Amino acid sequence: MSTHLYLLRHGQTEWSESGRHTGRTDIELTPEGEQQARRAGATLARLRGTDQAPALVLTSPQQRATRTAELAGLEVNATTEDLAEWDYGDYEGITTPQIRERVPGWTVWTHPMPNGETHAEVQDRARKVLGEVRKILPGGDVVLVGHGHFSRVLIAAWLGLAPDQGVHFGLDPAGICQLGDERGDPQVRRLNVPAWEI
Repeated sequence: MSTHLYLLRHGQTEWSESGRHTGRTDIELTPEGEQQARRAGATLARLRGTDQAPALVLTSPQQRATRTAELAGLEVNATTEDLAEWDYGDYEGITTPQIRERVPGWTVWTHPMPNGETHAEVQDRARKVLGEVRKILPGGDVVLVGHGHFSRVLIAAWLGLAPDQGVHFGLDPAGICQLGDERGDPQVRRLNVPAWEI
């Protein structure tokens, strides 16, 4: 039986709904985000196609991730700062249009984060996580519960791409991505699977 890496983005928060960059600020889920997390648990179970628990479940330490994991019915093995969202520095809590008033054409993928993490630092964290994941995967599925931008960098790292290539992978609140391989070549098996209705 083949094993896979599943990425689950946390459910909706007030800041994710309004487009505010939410890195290290510890924001709770909205009621809709809680419902999304519950539905994501059912979606994940259907995608995995087994009642057997994943070999490893890790979450970001932010409550929006840990609560999503809880509501999705996952038994978390550990939380790790390595799964935390991108540190946006001075851009924490503000939207892309607001940033572009000062920095025309700004995107998280093409510009630096003053007093925040660099693209290379985020990529290093993603590679570190994947190094640990690859040790576990032959023995069973791994589920990582985290955040939008970081998960997109992690997908790029899985494929051997630069961190800015994360722009090509969408991941909505409570969206699920399934990563695997085809005869040893890394592959995106499913991307941004929405939570099904229970």
